[in-house]
Amino acid sequence: MLEDKDRIFKNLYNDFGVDATSSKNRGDWLDTKVLISKGREWIINEIKSSELRGRGGAGFPTGLKWSFAPKEVGSRPHYLVINADESEPGTCKDRDILRFEPHKLIEGCLIAAYAVQAHVCYIYIRGEYFNEGQILQEALNQAYKNKLIGKNSCDSGWDLDIFIHYGAGAYICGEETALLESLEGNKGQPRLKPPFPALVGLYGCPTIVNNVETIAVVPTILRKGSKWFTSIGKPKNTGTKIFCISGNVNHPCNVEEEMGISLKDLIETHAGGVIGGWDNLQAVIPGGSSMPLLPKNICETIKMDFDSLVENKSGLGTAGIVVINKDQDIIKCMARIARFYKHESCGQCTPCREGSGWMWRMLERMAKGEASREEVDMLMDVTKQIEGHTICAFGEGSAWPVQGLLRHFKKELIKRNNFNPLIKKNKNVPYLIDQHLLEEDNVKS
Repeated sequence: MLEDKDRIFKNLYNDFGVDATSSKNRGDWLDTKVLISKGREWIINEIKSSELRGRGGAGFPTGLKWSFAPKEVGSRPHYLVINADESEPGTCKDRDILRFEPHKLIEGCLIAAYAVQAHVCYIYIRGEYFNEGQILQEALNQAYKNKLIGKNSCDSGWDLDIFIHYGAGAYICGEETALLESLEGNKGQPRLKPPFPALVGLYGCPTIVNNVETIAVVPTILRKGSKWFTSIGKPKNTGTKIFCISGNVNHPCNVEEEMGISLKDLIETHAGGVIGGWDNLQAVIPGGSSMPLLPKNICETIKMDFDSLVENKSGLGTAGIVVINKDQDIIKCMARIARFYKHESCGQCTPCREGSGWMWRMLERMAKGEASREEVDMLMDVTKQIEGHTICAFGEGSAWPVQGLLRHFKKELIKRNNFNPLIKKNKNVPYLIDQHLLEEDNVKS
């Protein structure tokens, strides 16, 4: 369990003030000038040594990403963009940072912007976070007033302007290149990579895109040192992490804990346990809705870090833990998630645009017991036709939850859809699906 002295976010529950003075009392804006004076190479190497991995879902090494920015500023300016879109169902960690720890984020923006030689930073907030954006704007106003940012920020000799940009509620804009398209005023659709944003990003200029939590922890890492950060957690999965626990638990919450803590400890200690007791647990989605669920037997011992979850064919993602107990219909739960991804697909890639709709419609009928036995196997085939065949990771995000259901709850699917007199049992399944829908319509009419 994480000790209080090692907590980075000391106002996660709004026990103390949000203003600049209160933030300084908690250790923010302490010797920021000194940290910057140590130079870009020192900052980037310290973040590399800390083994900090992106907290937005992908888990890419942060220091390595920063090092991709060109060493010299040419004719094109550099930009820093903060991803505060946070549209992943089950995730609300960035929201609490924005409203309760905004100065930690702003200070992190200054240090990161200096490291990648950016004089302008954009914070892209999802439109629904309007109140959080207002709190962040007030914090920015205070930072400008106290000369913490702006001209000669913190007397460091570095100029930085930070702007807030509100999104319009599109899940896909959480993907970094779609976010950049949206920032430019275009439809939020992912770009082909390469070129990567570090070389060709916002307005065609070198751009570093980082998640809110990733940037907010940077000042504390530099103050306490990379060795302190690596002493928490485990190798390549270091430091602390904000876990969001929701679903069928007695006390849904956000909690900062060390990487590698057991899932059972998180649920039992911090969230008051599963409703109906641990034996009533059915499954857990460990990293937001796009990650494959894990059944109870795996949840008994699984550790919450990037590598442990990958070994168990899931992922940490944003650490949005969704607990599902035995009172829920697991097939209906996955059908609902599939509907969300069908709705949020940007439509640019055919496998995702068409496949997400197929998965949703198939799961809806499977939940009602109206599918054939052969379709259960075909559903996995549909996920494989999507996975790895799209421009961005949205395709995988829509396919993985369905794969998790098929991997761990295939017996339930077969049991519910083992016999349906309306459908003949043969191998010509792709045509049977639409034929069955037509038959259904004829019966109703």
